Amino acid sequence: MWLPIQINEQSAEPLYHQIEVQLRAIIVSGQMEEGTLLPSIRELAQLLKCSVITIRRVYQDLENEGLLRTKQGTGTFIAMVGNDMRDKHRRSAVIEALEHAVEAGLRVQCSDDEMVEMLQEILQRKREMGSNN
Repeated sequence: MWLPIQINEQSAEPLYHQIEVQLRAIIVSGQMEEGTLLPSIRELAQLLKCSVITIRRVYQDLENEGLLRTKQGTGTFIAMVGNDMRDKHRRSAVIEALEHAVEAGLRVQCSDDEMVEMLQEILQRKREMGSNN
């Protein structure tokens, strides 16, 4: 099974975090249905060219959050994600990204108004790109 996970080896973000954030987004966005069997830890490690320990940690973290479930001898599956949990994860993912953006803006001394203006420009551009597809 192919998962649309992209690793940025130049990123300061740990590898497990990059994978975890992307897999969480795939699950909470509904791109993968409940009950979908994920690749084994070993398979996904080979696909992403990383260690088995990294994938084990990702799967364990997401299982602890209730997004995955593991059946011994069968594999790891997407768990049922209710609307409340989906909304909570969607919201926290966006808040985390916005916090990073605000920190970057503050580091280069952007004003609040400048940052709000940039966000509005990006939203408009992304919406226009989406309507052109």
